[in-house]
Amino acid sequence: MPDSFDELADMDFSKARLREVFSSIASFMSPRRRKLLALGEVRSILKIRGEEYRGILQVPVDLIIGSEGRYRDFARGFLPRHSYLRDRWVRVDSAHYHDVILPPVRLYELGGAYFVRDGNHRVSVARMQGVLEIDAEVVSLSSAIKIDKDMGIDEIRKALIGYEKKEFYAQTLFGQITEDPDLDFSTPGAYDQVIEHILVHKYYMNQGSDQEIDFVDATDSWYRTVYAPIADTIRRERLTDRFPGRTVSDLYLYIVKHWDALKKRYGIHYLASDAARDFATRYGAGFTRTLASLVSRLFRRK
Repeated sequence: MPDSFDELADMDFSKARLREVFSSIASFMSPRRRKLLALGEVRSILKIRGEEYRGILQVPVDLIIGSEGRYRDFARGFLPRHSYLRDRWVRVDSAHYHDVILPPVRLYELGGAYFVRDGNHRVSVARMQGVLEIDAEVVSLSSAIKIDKDMGIDEIRKALIGYEKKEFYAQTLFGQITEDPDLDFSTPGAYDQVIEHILVHKYYMNQGSDQEIDFVDATDSWYRTVYAPIADTIRRERLTDRFPGRTVSDLYLYIVKHWDALKKRYGIHYLASDAARDFATRYGAGFTRTLASLVSRLFRRK
């Protein structure tokens, strides 16, 4: 038996480090799944609408899934990743054994999950000791996206894209106008670009009209005369095979930008279909790179 609480705490740290090592071995095929979420990265993806001070609350420890500044020091579950964390970790754990009341940790709440502002070692010790709730001073960051405790950064990004698609279809009536449910993107912010494309198309339509063209008619025209022909070329020539992980709609945005550059160089009569082929030739992956990318994506999902 250990002779003191300090020795107990030191043993606890060794156990925590061993758990982290076993966890890294078990998840070596999907290392992103065991990373502690970085608040800065999550904030850069989500649209934060403001913040609110919530005061001192009791927060479920298993809902604390990320950190503002120490996300490289701890793995998911706040297991310590480095031996240099031992001294401070042991002091906190020893205080737990001595029934010393430590100050509340400081957390950000975002989408129902929590991120540590201050108190990463206290959260780590609490997880190791099986503590269910911890006193925390909480500031809530407002976002429309719900974050599940098991989400990784890729799942959060997908949740935001799903939310943006739902809002886009509801606000523009895009599905009713075009009867197309498959305007899908792999990165956030793309639906705003689509609205910009429709508005530009609307502007040019108005140049030849005595009456103001409304958004519904502009959307229908843009879809039939701009988007659909380019999307048909992408599908017919299987261009998505050259860009693993990208959707038809992703390629539409890339190709339109490339098409604009080609028209400036070669003239306004440069065809969109030729621009699509030129883009694929210039920037698309060959067979070997495509196969390697597919294999890599397969392993990342595990």
